[in-house]
Amino acid sequence: MGAAGDPHMTGPASYLDLADPACDVTSPAVHAAREERWWVETSYGWAVLRYAEGSALLRDRRFRQGNARWPEQNGIHSGRFAGWWKETLLSLEGDDHARLRRLLMPAFRNKTIAAMQPRFQALADELVDGFAPRGQVELISEFAEPYAARIICVLLGLPEDHWPQVAHWADDLGKAFGTAIADDLPRIEAALDGLYSYVDDVVAARRATPTGDLVSTLVAAQEADGLSARELGVALVFLAMAGMETTRNQIGLAVQTLLRHPDQWALLGSRPDLGASAVEEVMRVNPTVTWVTREALEEVDLGDGLVVPPGGIVQVLSHAAGTDPSAMPDPSFDITASRPPHLGFGAGAHHCLGHFVARTDMAVALPLLARRMPGAVADGPGSWLPVSGNTGALAFPIAFEPGH
Repeated sequence: MGAAGDPHMTGPASYLDLADPACDVTSPAVHAAREERWWVETSYGWAVLRYAEGSALLRDRRFRQGNARWPEQNGIHSGRFAGWWKETLLSLEGDDHARLRRLLMPAFRNKTIAAMQPRFQALADELVDGFAPRGQVELISEFAEPYAARIICVLLGLPEDHWPQVAHWADDLGKAFGTAIADDLPRIEAALDGLYSYVDDVVAARRATPTGDLVSTLVAAQEADGLSARELGVALVFLAMAGMETTRNQIGLAVQTLLRHPDQWALLGSRPDLGASAVEEVMRVNPTVTWVTREALEEVDLGDGLVVPPGGIVQVLSHAAGTDPSAMPDPSFDITASRPPHLGFGAGAHHCLGHFVARTDMAVALPLLARRMPGAVADGPGSWLPVSGNTGALAFPIAFEPGH
């Protein structure tokens, strides 16, 4: 940032190398740049740093969802991964995108997910029972990953005891959202092969014996709504990966944020009704999706000297927008505060399809963790992904009062 990715730099960034592992899009340099101007140049085009401009851009019909070109931006022009990526919901536009969302939507309705809340609660309690007596936990491997993966298994109608393998594939495929995607490509493609083979077996089983789950519904839609076998496979692989990866990462980031504010952790433990607002607040200040991408369909003059050519890429930096003092006069972390909607789930036609699943399962998990892990503190630095692209904890050890 200026000095390409120095997270300690406090002067304003004039350029962000978003692909640099040292780049921290939540740094003081980004905040200082936001004070000077609402946009900045990056290694992937331009970045929007303020809330009003970012929110408007995500809804601007002169732009499309900008992830379709992500592989080629990283030198990946062919192969199984490049082909799959072009067919996911992230990359589709227009009628194809609308048709696929319409077919998937019934599984993600508020009423459908709300009915699963007791199952989420029981699962969270079961996992915490495994480590609460000892007063120590490695949060990611012992809670966040099994919780997120087993919820995806429930949602898709997969056997819950398959979660370790599903999680392993989803974790490797999720590296497609990281800035080291080119280096990780062999693991990404191996995971894609594994998930495709697994999904094919599940689809065949549901075709023979429907069970009323999401896969059975989509198999039926193949004939009724013209959903091709290829579209079905692409969609199921994407749902398995995206649902597990983002929830796991966001839980780790949420706990990291809450532990930096012990009063808020204690409050959440005593007030489970604040679970939903806690989710919104942690996603505002510490989102796993650190930037949301758009691509210009035509030349767009956004003002203040920024003219985006056709095909130009613009990123909305989620944290910078979410902590913008011009939209939030007091942007400090407070789970009781009322805020404008954060941009962590995107906006417009590509607003995250699974947002209510993520909101519901985290609103269940976070108050329970806070109640059953009183006095929690980080038990070492842990291991973290770069704070650019999709971020989160790889390992996060925590110590707390045992026995709750």
